Amino acid sequence: MKHGGDISRAMAEFGDGPGKAWLDLSTGIAPEPYPLPDILSAVWQQLPQAGDYARLLEAAKSAYGASDTCPIGAAPGTLLLIQLLPLLRSHADVRVLGPTYSEQAICWQRTARQVSIVASTEALSGADVAIVTNPNNPDGRIIAPEGLHALAAQLADRGGLLIIDEAFADVDPTISAVPNAGQPGLVILRSFGKFFGLAGVRLGFALGDSKEISALEQLLGPWAVPGPALVIGVQALGDSNWSAVARRRYQEQSQKLDTLLSSFGLELVGGTSLIR
Repeated sequence: MKHGGDISRAMAEFGDGPGKAWLDLSTGIAPEPYPLPDILSAVWQQLPQAGDYARLLEAAKSAYGASDTCPIGAAPGTLLLIQLLPLLRSHADVRVLGPTYSEQAICWQRTARQVSIVASTEALSGADVAIVTNPNNPDGRIIAPEGLHALAAQLADRGGLLIIDEAFADVDPTISAVPNAGQPGLVILRSFGKFFGLAGVRLGFALGDSKEISALEQLLGPWAVPGPALVIGVQALGDSNWSAVARRRYQEQSQKLDTLLSSFGLELVGGTSLIR
């Protein structure tokens, strides 16, 4: 499966349609974006500042519920982190809980001894690296964080690693394993653009133990996150009132959608208020 998000490619293949009326349901990006702040011209003219980067990391830890001491790093998009993680564990037996979006397996195939798509969390326990998208895209599967904490501890005892991609967890913080971030054998990825409706900002985070996060930051190098993204990220992640209103709005909208679809005999099989 090709990862979606490129409406221009779809229009080229299938035509513009009436009034270019395309609706992109492929990537789970919130339809109502966070209002962009005014950005000073100096932010565009100078290299990203270390102080702004530090403030972004603190805002992210607070927004995601991480401990004050949890190691965290930021990148220009979560996909880059997914591409870099295989460089930390070469020749590994990698198992991906599927079905899920294809980049996870594709990126690990470059360095892994083998990559398998498995259908249950039990099948992950023997891996060197286990990968879970939670909540999952496309089927909306949600796994309780307690089970993932236990799996991470089991893998860590063998020197293994559990990677949890929480790109869609912002709408329900109780889904997140971030409160346990920092324990050995666990890396959690968070995506900024989906919940805040600003995918073009290209901003993502990795939370984990100091060894993994330091290695990722060395691979990313200096000035990895653009200055405007630092400014936008700090303001949006620190705006808890906006986030609370957005969560209520998407919950109400998802309930309306469920009512509509169930009236046509369709059954809800999983999801969050952002993806069904």
